[in-house]
Amino acid sequence: MSPTAPPLIALRDVSYLPDSEPVLSDITLETDARRIGIVGRNGSGKTTLARVIAGLVGVDDGTVRIGGVDVARDRKAALGAVGILFQNPDHQIIFPTVEEEIAFGLAQQGHSKQEIKTAVSAMLNRFDKAHWAEAAIHQLSQGQRQLVCLMSVLAMAPRVIVLDEPFAGLDIPTTRQLARVLDSLDLCLVLITHDPAMLDGYDRVLWIEAGRILQDGAAEPVLKAFQEQMLQLGDGDDLSDLAS
Repeated sequence: MSPTAPPLIALRDVSYLPDSEPVLSDITLETDARRIGIVGRNGSGKTTLARVIAGLVGVDDGTVRIGGVDVARDRKAALGAVGILFQNPDHQIIFPTVEEEIAFGLAQQGHSKQEIKTAVSAMLNRFDKAHWAEAAIHQLSQGQRQLVCLMSVLAMAPRVIVLDEPFAGLDIPTTRQLARVLDSLDLCLVLITHDPAMLDGYDRVLWIEAGRILQDGAAEPVLKAFQEQMLQLGDGDDLSDLAS
């Protein structure tokens, strides 16, 4: 009998304490769920957790493995395990043209020039954007730049994509279009959001508060509890509650 495969996402007793101040404490998440949401107030640790899952931040205690890969220690293998889409595409894009941006991650993975050329062309064609190949990224809209970032991540064929408020700053039509693209992806998505409506149909939701998991479970009950508390805070008289 073959041993049981490890969960796709495996965070065990994770803590992150920059400057000895706890930002994340005792985070454990082991799951094969395909759609995972993370909610919480500003400053709760959501974005830090996103970066930890993506391997961009090394933890002080615990372990982080995606698809069996220690994503903080084995960065090359991590590229094929997990990708991340930042809230602001300008914080992610580093090359002047679309084809160069998509090609970068593939080069980091060690693909040959011909393999990269073929993969970039295939990704652009997948989204009917072959005419973007030599386009200057600074001339694209924010939604278009976010799509370039998504294509760059998808080109590396990760098993998990972490999305950190990917709809921030986008208008309603662009949000709906990008949401449809994300919904169609046959891989695991971890979506960090302030908007519970974006997690409709998700399998599992974590509610993060002060760097700890306050609730973790099926989406509907966790989101209901989260929304109720947020409404109570918003309807309260103490404006200091709204400071964080």
